[in-house]
Amino acid sequence: MTVAIIDYGSGNLRSVAKAFEHVADAKKVHITDTPQPLAEASHIVLPGVGSYGDCMRGLKALSGMIPALCEQVLERKKPFLGICVGMQMLFERGHEHGIHEGLGWLKGEVVPIKCAPPLRVMHMGWNELDIRSAHPLFHGIGKGDHAYFVHSYHARCSNASDLLASVDYGQSLAAVVGQDNIMGTQFHPEKSQATGLQLLKNFLGF
Repeated sequence: MTVAIIDYGSGNLRSVAKAFEHVADAKKVHITDTPQPLAEASHIVLPGVGSYGDCMRGLKALSGMIPALCEQVLERKKPFLGICVGMQMLFERGHEHGIHEGLGWLKGEVVPIKCAPPLRVMHMGWNELDIRSAHPLFHGIGKGDHAYFVHSYHARCSNASDLLASVDYGQSLAAVVGQDNIMGTQFHPEKSQATGLQLLKNFLGF
């Protein structure tokens, strides 16, 4: 087993790598900004911190990375995990400071969170997960377990079956999405203590 974590300048990579090292052999976790290691990896991770458009531009700027991702994830069906904006980029487009095309692996859009006072637009902090699907990603994780969120935009799935878990923040927001070997979390597993580490461990079981 080898985990490839994609570095496209989004930050927070070391925290993600440390979390994977905690549940796996540290020698098997690699951060890469080139596509070659994806062919050797068993699992691929796309973190994301910042705006949707900036993250997509950063990913596109890595020569050959998106074609390599498509080959390894869509054709070879390697387990893939997107985290935060990395999850949002799985969808067709994002509406953050303009309209930006995403990877389009999942149907849907990323739109602003709209909530009424006293809630603030940024959903930040710990919140309870509402698990909607008996998915292997949730082994050892129960409804009501907490995860750590930091986001002002949320994914709106076109296919209800792609929504694996949600969170309540004045409305129901996507917390975990997935289809076959493609998975994503809006929350940060690397900051979500026992719940996050369990989810990463489960991901490595695919």
